[in-house]
Amino acid sequence: MRFLLVLALVFSAACSQLHAQATSSPANAPNPSQPPQTGATLTLAQAEAIALKNNPQITIGRLRALAAQQYVREARAALMPNAYLSLTAADANPGSRLAAGFLNSPILFPRAAAGASVSQLVTDFGRTTNLLSSSEFGAKAEDQNAAATRADILLVVDRAFYNSLETKALVTVAEETVHARQTLVDKIQALTNAKLKSDIDLSFSNVDLARGKLLLLEAQNNYQTSLAALSAILGFSDEQNFQLLEETSPATEPDVDVSPLIQKALQQRPEIRALQFEVESAQKFGSAEHDLWRPTVNAMGVVGEAPVRDNHIPNWYGAVGVNINIPLFNGFLYNARAKAADLQTEADRQRLLDARNNMARDVRNAWQDSRRAFERLSVTQQLREQASLSLDLAQARYNLGLGSIVEFTQAELQKTEADIQDTDAKYQYRLTQIVLAFTIAAPK
Repeated sequence: MRFLLVLALVFSAACSQLHAQATSSPANAPNPSQPPQTGATLTLAQAEAIALKNNPQITIGRLRALAAQQYVREARAALMPNAYLSLTAADANPGSRLAAGFLNSPILFPRAAAGASVSQLVTDFGRTTNLLSSSEFGAKAEDQNAAATRADILLVVDRAFYNSLETKALVTVAEETVHARQTLVDKIQALTNAKLKSDIDLSFSNVDLARGKLLLLEAQNNYQTSLAALSAILGFSDEQNFQLLEETSPATEPDVDVSPLIQKALQQRPEIRALQFEVESAQKFGSAEHDLWRPTVNAMGVVGEAPVRDNHIPNWYGAVGVNINIPLFNGFLYNARAKAADLQTEADRQRLLDARNNMARDVRNAWQDSRRAFERLSVTQQLREQASLSLDLAQARYNLGLGSIVEFTQAELQKTEADIQDTDAKYQYRLTQIVLAFTIAAPK
């Protein structure tokens, strides 16, 4: 019976306390001490898929590639026959002729006729086929440009994703630092109250706690900024509170020789392949411009009926013929067009050469950054272990009264810096791997 009475009193007190808390603050008021609402989980592969679906640059590249395919159809149309239906009606004075104008004197007959005409290019000695080849290489170049845009978007997404992971890890480091320093302050406060430690020790520990809180505020701000950047890249107008899932694959050492990577990049990078196609397209276009001086042979045919006509016109009409055009002089227009095409081809070759040189430099720099980041992993890990050991020794000396608070707080500061550098080294190496894979266009 006494146990039930005590239990009832405890339950009543708990209910009263909860009621007081509910009435002292509005129900919708934010509580800074509580963590933000947990969002959806997000892996790197999911982030890339969302960006490829939502980013407008991907759509633009795909549309440009589709438009280039239509230019190929336009060029191929010149090799196909052209057919027309015609309706003609004319009224003229009997025996009228065209008198003024160019050299002509055809008779005008009153008539109403309908017919069809067909024309077919027989040969222009390679000009149209060169134009068609130029359009096909241009379409291939646009396909590679679309692939390059896709790779650029994926690189930006990967960087934003790992930057968010790194800032989140740094928030964890800052929280652990604040927790450890708050524990130290509480301990020194108790010792100071008991006259076992001086107020100087308490002051130093409070300063370190304040530094830890500033570090935490900065880390949280950087994390929110990185989440906002990631959300924008993925196509969200508002910041999404994603719970990022990190890949746990072990770090692998980069290749010891950069030459194969450079050769692979020169073969696989879509920017290089696009420029190669542009050079080939310019070469074909230049050949087509030189072919302007060649003759053009066309075959033509017409057939039709004239139900309303002059007595001199038969009921049905039809004819076939061949037309040959041989250019002689046009004010050096064709010469200028051919020269301009040759100069443009050479300019495209130089662009390709410059891009290859820059690509080799980018691969070499990315490879060096990756190797340096890999070597940094072991150094920062060793630094973190040594800093932890130094902090343990400093704490032991301080607890035994053999060391000062300055020595102890300095060891804490070194431990925090070592944790930050080790965390940064891990994610920076992941980023260098991503950049290196991007520069050589290695499949993900």
